[in-house]
Amino acid sequence: MVAYKRHVDTANISELTISRLSIYLRCVDQLLEAGVETVSSQQLAKRFNLNSAQIRKDLAYFGEFGVRGVGYNVRQLRQYVVEILGLDRERRLVIVGAGNLGSALCHYSGFSGGNFLVVGVLDSDPSRIGDATPAGLLVEDAARLPEIVAQRQAEIGVITTPAAAAQTVCDRMVDAGLRAILNFAPIRLRAPESVLVKSVDLKVHLEELSFFLAHAEG
Repeated sequence: MVAYKRHVDTANISELTISRLSIYLRCVDQLLEAGVETVSSQQLAKRFNLNSAQIRKDLAYFGEFGVRGVGYNVRQLRQYVVEILGLDRERRLVIVGAGNLGSALCHYSGFSGGNFLVVGVLDSDPSRIGDATPAGLLVEDAARLPEIVAQRQAEIGVITTPAAAAQTVCDRMVDAGLRAILNFAPIRLRAPESVLVKSVDLKVHLEELSFFLAHAEG
C-alpha cells in the first residue's frame, strides 16, 4: 500500500534529500527499462550502490511507500517521485546570456527534452540579437525579459552571463517574477528568501577534484 502525502513541510527536507530523489528517479527509470516490476530498498541499494536505510528515510518524508516483505511497485514509485519533484508538468526556462555556454545549454538534452523547455534566449549585446542558437531559437533583447517571462509563462531563469553582469540579471529576473534561478556565473548572488538560487561553479568542482588528486598522491 502506498500513501503519498501531497503536502509536506519542505522546511524539514534538505537539499541532499532532494538530490537523492533525482538519483532514485534515474535508478527507477533503469529498472523499468530492464523490465523490473517490484524492488525492495535493499535490492535498490545493492544494484545502484546506495544506502537502503537512507532510501527509506528519504521516501518517508513524503508518505508510506511499498509493501513490507514485497517492496516497491517500480512503476508506481516512479510516478510518485515524479510528482514529488514537480516533474508531472512542463517547466519553462528562459536563458540570459547567449554566449557559448548559453547557446550550448539550449541544445542540452536535459533542457530540450522531457519536462524542461527553453522558451527564450536573451542577451544585451546588439550584435547577438537575432542570431539563431543551435536549438533553433533566435536570440532576443534582454530588455524584454519581463514581457517574455509573462507571455511564455517561464518559471526558471538561467544565468550564463559574465560575473560582472550576473547580479543585475538576477535582480531583473526577480523583478520579472521568476522564483527559481540557475546561475552559471562564478559569483555568489543575492536574492530574496522567496527566490531559490542554485549556482553551478565549474571551478569549484575542479578544485574538489584537484584536492582529491593531491591527497591521493600523498
